[in-house]
Amino acid sequence: MSEGLQDVLWILSIAMLVAIAARRLRLPYTIGLVFVGALLAFSRIDVGPDLTSELILDLILPPLLFEAAIALRWPDLRADLPPILTFSILGTFLAMAVVACGLVWLLHWPLAAALVFGALISATDPVAIIAMFKDNKLHGRLSLLVEAESLFNDGAAAVLFAMALAWAQSSAVVGDAAPNVINSALTLARVVFGGIGVGVAAGAAAILLARGTSEHLVEVTLSTIAAFASFLAAERLQVSGVLATVTAGLIVGNFGIFGPEDRSFLSQRGREAMVDFWEFAAFLANSVIFLLIGANIAAMHYETYGGVVVASVIALVLVARAVAVYPLSLFFLGSRYRIAPAEQLALWWGGLRGALGLALALSLPASIPLRDEIVVVTFAVVAFSIVIQGLTMPWLLRRLKVL
Repeated sequence: MSEGLQDVLWILSIAMLVAIAARRLRLPYTIGLVFVGALLAFSRIDVGPDLTSELILDLILPPLLFEAAIALRWPDLRADLPPILTFSILGTFLAMAVVACGLVWLLHWPLAAALVFGALISATDPVAIIAMFKDNKLHGRLSLLVEAESLFNDGAAAVLFAMALAWAQSSAVVGDAAPNVINSALTLARVVFGGIGVGVAAGAAAILLARGTSEHLVEVTLSTIAAFASFLAAERLQVSGVLATVTAGLIVGNFGIFGPEDRSFLSQRGREAMVDFWEFAAFLANSVIFLLIGANIAAMHYETYGGVVVASVIALVLVARAVAVYPLSLFFLGSRYRIAPAEQLALWWGGLRGALGLALALSLPASIPLRDEIVVVTFAVVAFSIVIQGLTMPWLLRRLKVL
């Protein structure tokens, strides 16, 4: 039996045992996976493949993003689009600025390292958030706001990260180079609209090709191609793979799976099969990523950089999230988009970090200042986010009378 197949069977066996135990103990499945992964790492038991940026970006993120996107109904999304876009675009930029400024002023980080870390940690993560909401069976407007924002701000964060990384690398070569505003704006537009364009093309191709068949297995396969091909093609074209996959998922979901039956491009059996398949694919991807996150969190040497540094970075990320939520909520105070104080608190504390931030941190070249420190504090923020915020979020939602 090949080593790769052994790793897959080993991870799935652990995940199923954790799922059974978590259900009986009434604990969140994903947090159980993190604890078990950490326990195995402490016990020096090999969990499986190494957690790399390629594994996360190429295999884990596409199915998770696509599965979340197909469930977003356009009428619901349109009803709250202004606050969603405000939080995911302006909020992500504000969060990055707060983290970067705090690292420069408080911890005396170089500006290049501070901007890169601020960009990769500024977005809330759909993997962690959607898994947490599924564990708690949360639906309604709050779920829509948090999940939709996390999908779109992943795209915004990926774009900001690419720009911050490019500037950091150029400044390392030619000195303290000032960013060119015009070039940055053009790059931003190309990455964003290019990613959306790739997603539209992939999603449209999938449902148009599916229209020519009534075979549900072919329809599911076409959606799988759309999910992975949109991400890979966008990355190859150096545009946003996250936005490409999310856009493809929105098209397949709204024009295929959940569109009006008389106007759907998919057969009834194909729609049912696609929902079941993507739920299963997301379950497998979550099982792998949270188990590996737990193992890698346990393996990090946080003591090398000191508890004060780690705690300060976690506090900065929480403050940045608050700045991204509370002031921006004031924009909608007197409108039909008003966000209640309880919803604002849930948006703040529910802003979990996870797979995308880790992937971006692990992808950093060695030439970036404080590269190893960035990786360590990213794992620390993700650990605090998933374990502390994830465990206390159900209690908070009950106190807010959301659950």
